[in-house]
Amino acid sequence: MRMCKMSFRTARLAFILPLALGSWVAAQTYTITDLGSFGARSSAIDINATGQAAGDAITSGGGDHAALFSNGTVTDLGTLGGTNSYATAINNSGQVAGHSYITGSTSIYHAFLYSNGVMNDLGALGGTKSWAYGMNNLGQVTGEAGTTGNAAFHAYVYTNGTMKDLGTLGGAVSVGYDINDTGVVTGYSYTTTSGITHAFIYSNGTMQDLGTLGGNDSFGFGINAAGQVTGESNLANNTLDAFIYSNGTMQDLGRLGTSSEGWDINDAGVVVGQSLLPSNAFHAFIYANGTMQDLNSLIDPNSGWTLSVADGINDSGQITGYGLVNGVQHAFLLTPTSTPEPGACAIALLAAAGLLRRRRGSRKVAL
Repeated sequence: MRMCKMSFRTARLAFILPLALGSWVAAQTYTITDLGSFGARSSAIDINATGQAAGDAITSGGGDHAALFSNGTVTDLGTLGGTNSYATAINNSGQVAGHSYITGSTSIYHAFLYSNGVMNDLGALGGTKSWAYGMNNLGQVTGEAGTTGNAAFHAYVYTNGTMKDLGTLGGAVSVGYDINDTGVVTGYSYTTTSGITHAFIYSNGTMQDLGTLGGNDSFGFGINAAGQVTGESNLANNTLDAFIYSNGTMQDLGRLGTSSEGWDINDAGVVVGQSLLPSNAFHAFIYANGTMQDLNSLIDPNSGWTLSVADGINDSGQITGYGLVNGVQHAFLLTPTSTPEPGACAIALLAAAGLLRRRRGSRKVAL
């Protein structure tokens, strides 16, 4: 390693200066990109490794259509014949999953997998309705679907043309919300106790109850490669907080205001979601290194944006969701930027030259 040469006085300053200034931490901020729309409202729900996002947008005809946001272009993915469709997941191959009204109906949704320019109907579990919420890089899809006669709605995994019923935690309803590349699913299910819903992990044919943060209910929304889950749960006082479930323990992530929900988690364990403020407005958050931060504090304050919901995060730290820009709801993409940490030699030389001076008060930096 190449070393810098300095005098004893310079070296002494290099030693004292960090003690005087405290730790110098690189500021984590984000640049924001408006992902556009078809002219009106748009939302983004998931993001892949290359920064493509999937969601929905209002068309010129007034319908809400599934949309792919990629490289500055918004692509209308169409429908399964009905008026509306919604994209909820995207994988690294650019496949998109979601659900759409079918031909001639404004009440029956079917799950779809959009691949190679075609929207494929995934059917149901013997009933007439289904929804898709999550997908992995193998093209496996999870969601909920009606059983015969729509007597119940169960979580499923769709693989290569087959929809598998995952069962429940004892109640009539379960929902698969996300699936990782090893086929492990998270979601939520009614339990044997009437009206109680718990988050679950489904793996190797078994649905495991994840419990709660002390209250009655919990919901699993996102899962990463390590099987860590994020979602929301009631506390004993009925407050609703985001959580991370890892190695058998559900950790409360706190909130920015009165409640919070974790929507996605990347492989580094970073969570994004939304939190309800005392003003009754939702703000998007990021939770990393034990701290929840309002994403609105980490973008240019003059951007014109209010970030309402952060729905997806990839392993590069890019975040997608939606918020208000100039009063209109649009999908956004946040890309992390950092202020580099100065090297030890640079600090020492600046100090020796008298160019680096301690300012009165503390310097606040965003993480």
